[in-house]
Amino acid sequence: MNLVASPVRLSTATSTFDAELKARLHWSADTDAAIEQRVAEILADVEQRGDAAVLEYSARFDGLNAASVSALELTQAELKVAFETIPAAQRGALQQAAGRVRSYHEAQKKANGESWSYRDEDGTLLGQKVTPLDRVGIYVPGGKAAYPSTVLMNAIPAHVAGVAEIIMVVPTPKGEKNALVLAAAYIAGVTRVFTIGGAQAVAALAYGTATISAVDKITGPGNAYVAAAKRRVFGMVGIDMIAGPSEILVLADGSTPADWVAMDLFSQAEHDELAQSILLCPDSAYIEQVQAAINRLLPSMPRADIIAKSLNDRGALIHTRSMEEACEISNRIAPEHLEVSSNDPHRWEPLLKHAGAIFLGAYTSESLGDYCAGPNHVLPTSGTARFSSPLGVYDFQKRSSLIEVSEAGAQTLGKIAAELAYGEGLQAHARAAEMRMQPVPDRRVNK
Repeated sequence: MNLVASPVRLSTATSTFDAELKARLHWSADTDAAIEQRVAEILADVEQRGDAAVLEYSARFDGLNAASVSALELTQAELKVAFETIPAAQRGALQQAAGRVRSYHEAQKKANGESWSYRDEDGTLLGQKVTPLDRVGIYVPGGKAAYPSTVLMNAIPAHVAGVAEIIMVVPTPKGEKNALVLAAAYIAGVTRVFTIGGAQAVAALAYGTATISAVDKITGPGNAYVAAAKRRVFGMVGIDMIAGPSEILVLADGSTPADWVAMDLFSQAEHDELAQSILLCPDSAYIEQVQAAINRLLPSMPRADIIAKSLNDRGALIHTRSMEEACEISNRIAPEHLEVSSNDPHRWEPLLKHAGAIFLGAYTSESLGDYCAGPNHVLPTSGTARFSSPLGVYDFQKRSSLIEVSEAGAQTLGKIAAELAYGEGLQAHARAAEMRMQPVPDRRVNK
């Protein structure tokens, strides 16, 4: 097969650049109406019939027939067997990656996840109590692909946060279980694992069934059905995000080998045809070198057809006037993954405000972040890095305000509160505050 991948060429020097870039970045999160309708039916059915509906859909969509949902639950012993039977090299890599991810999230917890409080001059205590969620569900894609890294990135921060129960759902079409995924669940501290997937798995986690306990939050990626289901149950449970196609933006000054950058563009394009790979560079000759590398390396890639379609439909090689302008455009795009492929990445990093993850220097390939560097690989997509953050410990915690007003403090705060409450026409609010400005009545009971 003679595949060709030619990302669109853009230049900031043209008057049409802004419109062309906007058109290239456009991606709609809207799902097919038929999918939305089918997902709504599945959610309602699972909510009403529970385990029976989960079993029916697992048989229909995954070809997995079971007598009960309990039969679909994998034991800790099975996870341990999977861990012990995978090759030693995989086991070692999994443990090292898990250790690094855990170390990173432990540090994150110490920095941002602790309760705090202080007392003001009149003795009033104000603060915040940080507590973990009780139970979370993590969705791990199954089928042809296996994503042990997804298990680590979702389960470990939840475990570090102190979540007591972590329920993992993973589809196993025709009953095919991936040992690497199960081993990752064992290492990451997953509490329960069910071999179910799709909208029915999201519904079971959100609503609960006789076998599966309802969770407080659902995280993890999935197909269009999973995304639509997560969108519909949001509000009853928390969710991490509605993720769009994977993205990479490479900000290059021309100092990195062109083959490296071409392969980094491939690394996202190979996910699926909707993935987006963009290069920003002020050196037009270097852009030509990257295109030549794309042409040379593409035939050797097992997923060459997917890479080619992704690059042809959504890729872009953009010539900029300067690195400074490239940084400005990067902020406008707010990519999921941002590589600063430069001899001096720390010169440009201060100019970069919006990205899910920033990879500094030629040796920092995005793929290292996907698997084992430590920071979470669950990242905001489709420009949402402008206002959202990577998955982390904080996503599995909630914060409660602490307020303890002293008698002296009640005199000051009571006046303020009463004034505002009367202004809003809420007399009970005002009187509740005013009562505490008066001497405490004698509570002794006359006999």
